[in-house]
Amino acid sequence: MPLAGLAVESRGGHYRPMALKADDRDSAEWLHGLNAEGPTREEAVTRLRALLLRVARSEAARRSASMPERGREEVDDLCHQAASDAAMVILRKLPEFRGESRFTTWACKFALFEISTRLRRHAWRHRRIELDEQVWDRLADSAPPALTRLEHTETLQSLQRAIRDDLTDRQRLIFQAAVLDEVPIDVLAERLDSTRGAIYKILHDSRARLRRAVERSEGKEGRV
Repeated sequence: MPLAGLAVESRGGHYRPMALKADDRDSAEWLHGLNAEGPTREEAVTRLRALLLRVARSEAARRSASMPERGREEVDDLCHQAASDAAMVILRKLPEFRGESRFTTWACKFALFEISTRLRRHAWRHRRIELDEQVWDRLADSAPPALTRLEHTETLQSLQRAIRDDLTDRQRLIFQAAVLDEVPIDVLAERLDSTRGAIYKILHDSRARLRRAVERSEGKEGRV
């Protein structure tokens, strides 16, 4: 049974009822505070930022092993930035909260997204993006999810040949960086003086070429 008497302002300036589970008093308190005015709202926003900062720091600590040593002293500043930006997004999207999960669960997802994005960019800040023929030797130990199912199969060998023979230099660079090295798309766009849309287009075209090349290769092998 939903809690009664709780309303959230919609973008059109009208108020709509917010249906929450009967035992979700915590979410109701959060929404009441964040939709209030004056000191009540300020206190709720301060609590929200503190919660988001804890989440960001926890995620940063979890990823610490993958961070370069020289950049770790800047991570806490990234956590503060992530918490602040996540709080602004949450306040803007507050009317979209439907009560399908607890408010804190919903809100923490924004902090995780913001800090994850910053940490990925930070990890690649001093790393070069270039073609590396040894990347295939490393796949046996740490293949990214997109290629895990291809490990130790003829398909992986066919894919390697197709990348070498069927892609342009730029397509190879972007495919290797995005798929094999898992460089964030926004980092690629920035480093290559391009746009996210252009990078996605090159990846789409590269995958189409590789799919056709692998299918041809497997078709020939099947006829042997």
